[in-house]
Parts: sequence; C-alpha cells; structure tokens
Amino acid sequence: MEIGIDSFAAILPDPSTGKIPSPTERIANLLEEVEVADQVGLDVFGVGEHHRQEFLDSAPAIILAAAAARTKTIRLTSAVTVLSAADPVRVFQQFATLDLIAKGRAEIVVGRGSFGEAYPLFGLAREDYDALFAEKLDLFLKLRDSTHVHWSGRYRPALSGQGIYPRPHQEEMPVWLGVGGTPQSFARAGALGLPLMVAIIGGEFRRFRPLVDLYRQTGLQMGYPPERLKVGIHAIGFVGATDKEAKDAFFPGWQYMFTEIGRERGWSPATRAQFEAMCGPHGAFLIGDPETVAAKMLAASEALGGVSRITFQMSSASLEHEAMKRSIQLLGSEVAPIVRHAAPASTI
Repeated sequence: MEIGIDSFAAILPDPSTGKIPSPTERIANLLEEVEVADQVGLDVFGVGEHHRQEFLDSAPAIILAAAAARTKTIRLTSAVTVLSAADPVRVFQQFATLDLIAKGRAEIVVGRGSFGEAYPLFGLAREDYDALFAEKLDLFLKLRDSTHVHWSGRYRPALSGQGIYPRPHQEEMPVWLGVGGTPQSFARAGALGLPLMVAIIGGEFRRFRPLVDLYRQTGLQMGYPPERLKVGIHAIGFVGATDKEAKDAFFPGWQYMFTEIGRERGWSPATRAQFEAMCGPHGAFLIGDPETVAAKMLAASEALGGVSRITFQMSSASLEHEAMKRSIQLLGSEVAPIVRHAAPASTI
C-alpha cells in the first residue's frame, strides 16, 4: 500500500494565538513538509486546487514543481485538479513539464472539485460542471495518449492535429479520477479503466463499499484487468505520540475550518462530539498514535476490499509547522512500516 500526504495549502489562524501566517511563510513551510515526507520514505504528496481566500493552492503545478526540485523519490500529484474549469491542453502541458522536472514522478488526480468558485471565475456555468468534466476528461486522456490530436467538443475549440508539447518523461503519466459519493462518478472511472481516488472526509469507510464495488464491476465488464482498477482513499488524518495528543492538536483547526465552511452550506457548527465519533473505531478520521492510525488504515482497506493508496489530509487543521513535520515523520517512520508489512504493495 502506498502512503502519502495531501495538502490544500490552508492558511488558517493558529488555534492558540489567532495569528495567521503570511502566505510566503505558509508556502515555505509546505515545501519543507514535502521534503520531510520524501526523507521519511512516504510514497506520494498531493496539492489541491482551490480559488478561495483560505487556500494558497490555485496553481498546484507550480507548487509541485518547486517541490520536485527539492525532493528525490516521492511522487508528486494534484489533489484534485478541477478539470471542469480548466483548459485540458494547458493542464496537460503544466503536468508534462512537472514530470520532466521530477524525472518521471508526476501524477494527476482530476475531478470536479468540492467548491464552486472556479466556475464563475473562469466564465463557466456551475450547472454544466458534469458535462464540462466529461468532455474535458475525454480530451485530456487523448492528449496523454497522442502528441497530435483530432478532437472536437462543445466547450472548447476543436483540435485538428496540432502538436501538444512538451511530452512528459513517463510514457504514460498516471491519471487518477477523484470522486466524492455519486455512483455515476465511480462507474465512469471503471468504464475508463482509471485508478480511483475516493475522498472520504466523514461517516464510515464501509459505506463506500457498494460504490467501490460498482467501480470494480464496471471496469471488469469493460475488459480491464483487476490490477488496473486501483482504489485510493483521501482521508482526514494526523499522527501524534498518543491518541489524546493527536486529537487535541488537530481538533481546533478542524473545528474552525468545518464551522466556517458549514456557514456557507447550512451545516451546524462542528462539535467535539462529532470529531470524537469520527476518530472512533468506525469513523473515517485517521487520527491517533501510530498503532491506532495503522490499525484504522488496515481496517479501511479491508472495508473497501483492498486499497492501493491512502493519503492523509492534514492541512484542515491550524497546526504550527513543527507539529505538522512531526506528524509526517511519525507517519513515515512508525505507521508506514506496520501498514506495509500487513498490506503489500500489490493490494488492489
């Protein structure tokens, strides 16, 4: 099983002081966190894409390129690229360039995004978000497979064989499909034979099993071999020396972020009781000491019939930089050996 980190480059108040770090400081800290993840042997680091005041990741390929120059082995990916609101040609060129800088370590997770700001920002209608995604994903996959593409669609000018450059270092740069909870998204990933990255930020892992089964069944029906139908989990997580230390460190920032988002979406304020339930044996938060976190990762994999990758969303907490680095170190040095011993890399 591959293990990694996803960051949204969140810029949130320190829970104890209320101080907000400068954007320059936050980006510098993020790049150092990627370096630590590389040094402790984690497999992948992802950077999200948002177009909001509290996040600094509107241009993830640039952040990942800076990280590529400072790392050696860790794979670098988006988490996710909002392809519905982007030009697939430009996105492909950006990630192909990243792959050249990283010497074959680039990946991309494409999706529709969990926020809607990108659509009006780039002159698109929110109600077209799925049609936009389907069309642009079709083009993006053609760009990956061929230098000269003949293509036409509704939302972008046609291509009539123009060369798309540069080409990536890898013969086939990995493209994952990021999904939330709609059956259509899971089935689409299976029909295309793309690896699946499931965002699970609440509830229980096991409730996603029917959707993951749908993905695998669709892929097999389309003739793809089982080993191609990889499943990854993107989950909220944090590692501390003890369960209490991990929860106490993570909760204030999580409560702040989800209360603020909740105001926009009509949710009730986030509570400690909700948080504790998510940290419990059946909840979807991977928060605790190394043994607790490893056990929950293995249980999550079993609940979904085996997974190939789990990435930790740690940046939804307002944590000081040293605490973040320590969590990443524990994930690589103590959690990963337990999980990898129990769940070999061939797990799908």
